[in-house]
Amino acid sequence: MIFKAVGDSRPYPDHGLVTPKDWSPVTPRVVRLADLTTTRTTLDLSALLSEDSTFYGDIFAHVVAYENELYLEDGLHRALRAALQSRATFHARLLSL
Repeated sequence: MIFKAVGDSRPYPDHGLVTPKDWSPVTPRVVRLADLTTTRTTLDLSALLSEDSTFYGDIFAHVVAYENELYLEDGLHRALRAALQSRATFHARLLSL
């Protein structure tokens, strides 16, 4: 299994961070894929396969820690790419609520 669970919503309160600039003060950390619960059930395959998928956005995924759980809010394609490369971890900006 790649992720701890697959969810279809954000069970945590709105944090107000929307753009990559909003997220930029959040320090990136190494996160284990197996500890993550996704907040989406679908993925745009073109985002996964695109070589420049981070060109217009943040180079790090966005993860929210809430009530002792880690939720992958943005960067599902980055996490899956890491899994396809047989990596158990990847770098993400980790926001604690």
